[in-house]
Amino acid sequence: MLEYRSYMKSLRPRIYPFLLIGFFLVLAKPGTAQYRYNKLVWSDEFEKSGLPDPSKWNYDRGRGCPLICGWGNNEPQFYTWDRAENARIEKGELIIEARKESYEGTNYTSARITTKQKGDWTYGRFEVRALLPKGVGTWPAIWMLPTENRYGGWPKSGEIDIAETVGYQKDTLHQTIHTDKYNGMYQTHRTNVMRLKGHGVKYHVYAIEWSADKIEYYLDGIKTYTFPKESDDTRVWPFNQPFHVILNMAIGGDFGGKKGIDDTIFPTQMRVDYVRVYQ
Repeated sequence: MLEYRSYMKSLRPRIYPFLLIGFFLVLAKPGTAQYRYNKLVWSDEFEKSGLPDPSKWNYDRGRGCPLICGWGNNEPQFYTWDRAENARIEKGELIIEARKESYEGTNYTSARITTKQKGDWTYGRFEVRALLPKGVGTWPAIWMLPTENRYGGWPKSGEIDIAETVGYQKDTLHQTIHTDKYNGMYQTHRTNVMRLKGHGVKYHVYAIEWSADKIEYYLDGIKTYTFPKESDDTRVWPFNQPFHVILNMAIGGDFGGKKGIDDTIFPTQMRVDYVRVYQ
């Protein structure tokens, strides 16, 4: 964050009017981001209605059952693909919709889309403007996983959770890092838990700036958390390899389902205005 330790009394308004105006505009927005990465290299503004752009997005398919499927967190939903009921672009937004319905042996459907092998980056600023839903049982997430798993399967190759909410926690945002040393299986993960004003009704800009020496988190342009590189040990810092972006709405599961699932909330939507990547 920016700090302002002096007023610079020597400035005279009649000589420096524009400097003073700029000075007070900055004072009015403490903590405004000073980004390292500002060249836009990839984006989806979701301008064309229909299914997500297949040149940019893939689908993770099926159930989130780690013992059988090899991934997921024991969520009961079925992740569909090429199905507008669960993932579509409408009026300039990506809508990921979770529904209560019988489908492929499950009682819920949703979608999980990724940029894997269509958008993979090492370092940069990753920015998503979205409305994350509330409601007990919801678990929407904006996050990143390694594309090649150079250091082994999860969590050895790392995970970057840009934004997560769970419906049973009111107005609460989670910004989390997982590595082999710091991971949720042992409750050693590094996380920032903070208030999210207007959860479920207000759009926010969720972002990270990931460089060779740290990962910085931002909410609406304000820095909220920093995960520094402590060493070159890949158990601590596996973040020197390409990662891709994931957008999904889980239902229930190990984290999202701790207080059950309120079936009266369906259908419920995660709405994404844009995804932008800067390097």
